[in-house]
Amino acid sequence: MNRSFTIRPSSCASVAASALSLLCSFPVGASALPVMTSPQVRLAEGIVAGDRAMTGIHQLNVFRGIPYAAPPIGESRWREPQRLAPWIGVREAKQFGPRCMQMDGPSMTFRSPSMSEDCLYLNVWAPAKSSEGTLPVLVYFHGGGFAFGDGSEPRYDGAHLAGRGMIVVTVNYRLGVFGFLMHPEAERDSEARAAGNYGLLDQQAALRWVRENIARFGGDSAQVTIGGETTGAMSVSAHMASTSSRGLFARAIGESGGAFAPNAFWTRKKAERAAQAFATRLGANSLDDLREMSAEKVQQAMGTYKDPQPFLWPSIDGHFLTDTPAAIFEAGRQAAVPLLVGSNSQENHFKTIFGPHEPTPENWALALGTIFRNELPEAHRLYPGNSADEILRSAAVLANDLTMGHSTWRWMDLHRQTGRAPVYFYLFAHRRPPAVAAGGKAIENEDSTPVTGAARRSEIVYVFGNLDQDPRFRWTTDDYAVSRIFSGYIEQFVKSGTPNGASVATAQIFSEHVDRLVEAGAPGGAGGARTNPQTIGRSPADLTPPQWPAVHPVRDGLARQVIDTDTRTTFDTGAERHALVQRMMQARTRN
Repeated sequence: MNRSFTIRPSSCASVAASALSLLCSFPVGASALPVMTSPQVRLAEGIVAGDRAMTGIHQLNVFRGIPYAAPPIGESRWREPQRLAPWIGVREAKQFGPRCMQMDGPSMTFRSPSMSEDCLYLNVWAPAKSSEGTLPVLVYFHGGGFAFGDGSEPRYDGAHLAGRGMIVVTVNYRLGVFGFLMHPEAERDSEARAAGNYGLLDQQAALRWVRENIARFGGDSAQVTIGGETTGAMSVSAHMASTSSRGLFARAIGESGGAFAPNAFWTRKKAERAAQAFATRLGANSLDDLREMSAEKVQQAMGTYKDPQPFLWPSIDGHFLTDTPAAIFEAGRQAAVPLLVGSNSQENHFKTIFGPHEPTPENWALALGTIFRNELPEAHRLYPGNSADEILRSAAVLANDLTMGHSTWRWMDLHRQTGRAPVYFYLFAHRRPPAVAAGGKAIENEDSTPVTGAARRSEIVYVFGNLDQDPRFRWTTDDYAVSRIFSGYIEQFVKSGTPNGASVATAQIFSEHVDRLVEAGAPGGAGGARTNPQTIGRSPADLTPPQWPAVHPVRDGLARQVIDTDTRTTFDTGAERHALVQRMMQARTRN
């Protein structure tokens, strides 16, 4: 894609005035005011010019579409990212770069102008007034099944978090067949003997770019936090497991994901078989034949979101990953960095367990028998169904466990045992308000499944403080309050490695509080195992958020922060459930 290197006058964006004092005190979005000057930064490769914008009372420098690697086109297709060539003059960084080749995904809204193989761009939001090399940095990898997504999506806009005193970077990386084709011939063309995980190597290249350049935006390269949701979270866990990513980040955030199911990443053999099947589908006899084909032809062979043809996925390639992330974490060989990780209360819906059938006791027994086979008595104990309401509750828990819940939980549990660093565990339980049509009428079943809790990926706009970026929903003061709490926790974690800020001795506070509960015989202490977690502290959302303790085993549970209108600390009691799910997944993988 041709990109102009000249500075153009920035257009003025109108700022919507709000009479609500809440919104005045809680800025969201990145409404741009008239730009007096265009900020410029000299990078290792050349000079970039961005925009100056306002979020609330904070002035920001915003740079969109900065290239961090050479375009992966022609002979560079299906190679590790190559060093970017320097340029002469000033390169504009005022528009998002093109998104990577991908299928049309669900609920995606892009601000990127087009789709292209030339897509290795990142975006930077930085406070306008900062000393060089002093601000913490959040680098965020979007989700989307390694098949779709883009750093330009409005929900990832970094203006609000940057207004809290940090630098935010969002990254495009190769997807689908362009990002994860493990062709048997690929290693011969790679100096590093890398093949397959090109999308993950792109992320790694972006982190190296951050290490080299972020001080020029005011950032501290020693205080980089990596974060992501769903497959973005899987990416974060993979970087924690990869020795080649070591030293590129100091903290990690994972939202609803992790590469810890038995088949989370493919074996090299499986990935090579999938690559050969793809080449055969296109009539290609070699990798060179595939490289000669147009990006559009390769893209069309990927199929559609509803009918992908084939399905390409990250693998244990022997270069980026030498073993499964689970094995690396079990051995304590992962990056010893603080981790903030959790999932949503409705990653999936109970109807995915029953399909077209009614949630009756007979169908519940049939579902458990189909899923757990030889461990049916244990399944009935851990997912009880003694009443209609209990069946629905257990089915909802099982649906979560079988999707994002289990892998996220195992990531937390392994790192707390072997990671030599604090772990903070959460459950996002705040239900998003109804979607509304243009005329103000609620849209029934806007999501793919009925919403009874916090739907998958619904936490993103709360984390980034971007509720106003999604006008489909009827946001309330409770939503803004929950967003203020969640984004505040993220801010403190990025700045200090704890969601409470550097000055709070949370472990001691939590330990003393739990000791008092246990001594008093409070439920959840000496009372034995409980199906529902026991609250040990809560606070209304309009007050100072309660302290968030690091994961700390207490009798029958682990400390977990429930983020909702009454954010509170609870005991998570899912260890036996997740052990059962793990055994089931391992048995199916062997078969």
